[in-house]
Order: sequence, then structure tokens, then C-alpha cells
Amino acid sequence: MAAAEPTAHELIAQHRPTLDQALEAIRTRAYWSPHPEHPKAYGENGSLDAAAGEAAFDALLNTRLDLGQPGTDGWVGDEVSPYGFALGVTYPHADVDVLLPAMRAGQRRWRDAGAEVRAVVCLEILKRISDRTHEFAHAVMHTSGQAFMMAFQAGGPHAQDRGLEAVAYAYAEQVRTPGTAEWSKPQGKRDPLAMTKTFTPVPRGIALLIGCNTFPTWNGYPGLFASLATGNAVLVKPHPRAVLPLALTVQVAREVLAGAGFDPDLVALAAERPGEGIAKTLATHPDIKIIDYTGSTAFGDWLEANARQAQVYTEKAGVNTVLVESTAHYKGMLANLAFSLSLYSGQMCTTPQNLLIPRDGIRTDEGPKTYDEVVADLARAVDGLLGDDARANALLGAIVNPDVKARLEAAAGLGEVALASREVTNPEFPDAVVRTPVIVKLDGAKPDDEAAYMSECFGPVSFAVAVDSAADALALLRRTVREKGAMTVGAYTTDAEIEREVEEVCLEEAAQLSLNLTGGVYVNQTAAFSDFHGSGGNPAANAALCDGAFVANRFRVVEVRRDA
Repeated sequence: MAAAEPTAHELIAQHRPTLDQALEAIRTRAYWSPHPEHPKAYGENGSLDAAAGEAAFDALLNTRLDLGQPGTDGWVGDEVSPYGFALGVTYPHADVDVLLPAMRAGQRRWRDAGAEVRAVVCLEILKRISDRTHEFAHAVMHTSGQAFMMAFQAGGPHAQDRGLEAVAYAYAEQVRTPGTAEWSKPQGKRDPLAMTKTFTPVPRGIALLIGCNTFPTWNGYPGLFASLATGNAVLVKPHPRAVLPLALTVQVAREVLAGAGFDPDLVALAAERPGEGIAKTLATHPDIKIIDYTGSTAFGDWLEANARQAQVYTEKAGVNTVLVESTAHYKGMLANLAFSLSLYSGQMCTTPQNLLIPRDGIRTDEGPKTYDEVVADLARAVDGLLGDDARANALLGAIVNPDVKARLEAAAGLGEVALASREVTNPEFPDAVVRTPVIVKLDGAKPDDEAAYMSECFGPVSFAVAVDSAADALALLRRTVREKGAMTVGAYTTDAEIEREVEEVCLEEAAQLSLNLTGGVYVNQTAAFSDFHGSGGNPAANAALCDGAFVANRFRVVEVRRDA
């Protein structure tokens, strides 16, 4: 006989301590995570170990993933792993005119459950996902092209951390206002005016999550859990090339909701037929009141301009910049930058693109280095990091789509190539497209070069931009963030005044800054509960993961007052 599903009271007893720890973590910004990063930490207390997780993934291939949701009018799915094989999984295609009313039906009971119950139900969903981290890692790997360890960590515990972080912020914002209040206003000799007031967080409506190809869970979980925890139903529209990780997430969420006594249709999947392009149709549907989107700037801009009925949260793209003026640890700087440029073949919204280097060179602990020497040394650092094919495959993963490969190949024609990209063979997956980064030298004073470095070139492409001075670098940094946006900014300097000026640029232009990274922390990685991903204050994104603004407008507080 299957074990009984936990009641809401039991879920509170089980998960309230974790919620309290998460609330403390977002208050202190100290390191904390309840989700183990190491694969060997799994395999006990109901979680899948490595072998069981891989077997579970293999069992999904060439099957139909029936979620039991209403309005299913067919089956769709044609995902192909970037590692060279078809997944063969099919998913329900929804008639939204049937599905959306069914999703609305469960919201009243979900709203009335209150912030604490919603939070612990979300934590139970995350717990069950965490138990299947090995399975999810393979799903992320074979839809995004991430190497396994990155798919395991970023697609597993780090994504789960970001989801939990969103739940913590959502809970904190909802309980900021008390549920009830007794109000009494003195009236002199007359009896006071007395009222009883109640305050209820009410959801906006149905939230639409538009998933991305590269980080389906990491970028998807914040919006999903922020909306669900604030009382909204969530319709998940995955990227057509990365359906499986989010479909499994929806499956788990529906199981937990039903087990806790809520309508499973509060979370549903909207997979699409090839070329159907349902994101625009859904995004402008009058029932959609919240949209979370990660992807291209063009579609993000379209959503912001056209989805007028919804609160829209976008993470788009920018031109991430690193200013290199001087360093006290030259080898550490080169190693740190080489790793940042190489990780996941540069297919991260936080990967540095432009390296601004004075043409007269920089000061280092190894003596002065010319611009040419810095670029050549960085090229050698990348070559050394990726010289062994096994290590290269573990860091690079696979190119996620043909557009990235085309940009990589075209970049070599934009200027002098300081580091040529090379093909890497993956013996386990010989059909995978694996390429090392290219570094191209450009001149910041040439208008023709500006067209290249002032445009986002998503993928393993970096530009070493020669500038006349640190002042010119600061001016170019400011203009880049203001006009194009940036998810991340890095800087290397031993000059206190320049450090202050870089910081001032980033404060004024609202860009997240990393200074003088030479160890195991990289500009393109952020830690949940402590680091903000994006700022919401420049063109790269209108939201930050995660802050109060990311959750507070997903609900409104409605007051009912009565004479006492």
C-alpha cells in the first residue's frame, strides 16, 4: 500500500524549519543551501543515486509523458539532445480554451490556504525534485548541452536554491501585512470608532512561465515558485528544445498539489507543435496576468510592449564587460578569466564578452604587460585549460543550437584572431558539437569594430578591445551598460581611485560588479540567497533574481473592514 500523502499540518512541521532558515539567509546574505552539490550525497532517504537517476532518465526516452491535465488535444515533442540523439518524449498539447478555465478553478482554495501553507507545499515540490536530482541532471544535460556536472549542479541544487529563495521572498512579502487588525479611533467624549479589519493577499491570476533552452530549471524555477507561492496558478510554456526538465517539474508539482488536497491544475504544461509559436498567443491572452521570460532581447522587448494585461518579468541579454586596468595576481586573473570564458561554451547570460584593455598595457605583479601580451597570455591560459579533451568536454558541454555555432564561426572574420576555436571530439557522444572559445582583437577607437563589440554575440566569443586609457574604458563601460545592458561587470585594478570610479559607474547604471576575482569565484556565477542575478535596472533585465520587487507585484492585498 502506498504511503499516505502528508497533510498541510504535516508539511508545515516538516518544512517550516527550512523556510525559516531561508528567511534568515536572505536577511543575512550569508552562504547557505539545503541542497547538496555533490552527486555522491544522493541515494539515501528516498533520493535517487547516480545509477538510479540515469536509469530513470533512460526510462523516459521514447515514451509519452501523460500529465493528466484537461484540454489535451494531441501529443507533441521532437527534442534532440545536443549530444546527438532524439529524446523521443511526447507531451500533452493543450487546448488553452479548456485548460485555462480549469486552472482558474483551483485558485480560490489555493488563495484561502494562506501564505504559510502555500510556502510549505512549494517546499515539498522542491524536496521531491531534489530527490530526483540525478534524473533531472540528465534531462537538463540532454536539452541544454551542459556537461553533466554543470547540469547536475546548475540544473539541480542551484536551481532548487533559486526556487526556494523565491518562496522565501514571497512568504516574507505576504506576511509583511498582518492578517487581522483591531482599529480604534478616539472620539473624545463619544464612544471610539472601532473596526475589525482583515487583509488577504490575493493572486493576480494565471502566470505564464516562458522557459529558455540553456537553463530551463535555473531560470525557470524563480518565476514558477514566486507565482505559485503568492497564490497564482502557473502555466509552463517550455522552450521547444528543452521541454523535458520543465515537464518533469510540472509532473512533480501536480502530484504534490493533489496529495496536499489542492487542484493539480494549478500547475500545467503548454508544449507546442513545431513552428506553432504559442508564446505570443498566450502572452496576450486576457487570462494571463503574470509573465516570466528568459531569452532574446527582441522577444523580451515585444513582451514588455505588447503583453499589456500582464505584469512582465524579463531577463533578456546584454553585453557583459570586464575592465582590465591592473592586477596584483596576474596568473590568477588569467586563470579566472579563462574559466569564465570557457564554462558551458560561453552560453550563459553572465559570460564576459568584452575585455577592455588599455592599448599601452597594464601593471601586474609580474611587471608591465602590453596589450598584446595580455591577450596572448589569456589565449594561452584558455588553451592550457582546455588542452586536454576530457577536461575540455567537462567544461564546455555542447553547442546548444546552430545559431551559436554560426556566430562562433563568423566571429573569426571580425578582427585579428588571438585564439582560434577548435573542434573537440566527445568520445561518449561523437555527434555532439563541441568547440573551444575564440578571442578576437578589436580596436575601441574604430567605428567598424564598434559594431561588433557593441552587439551581443551569445556563445564562446570574446573581444579583447584596445582602449586609449582607463578613463576611456570607464566611459565605454558606462555606455555599454546604458545602451545594451549587462548582467555582469568585472574589473581588475590595483588603483583605489579607478576601483571607486568603476563602482560608481555600476551603481549609477545598475549593474552587478565583481572586483579582482582571482580564485574559485567567477563573474558568471551567482549564489542564491546571497547574490542578485541581474539588477532590473539596465536594459539586460527588468527584474532581479531574487529581491522583493520580483515577488511583491504578483499579488495584491485586499482589505475587508467591519464595525467591531
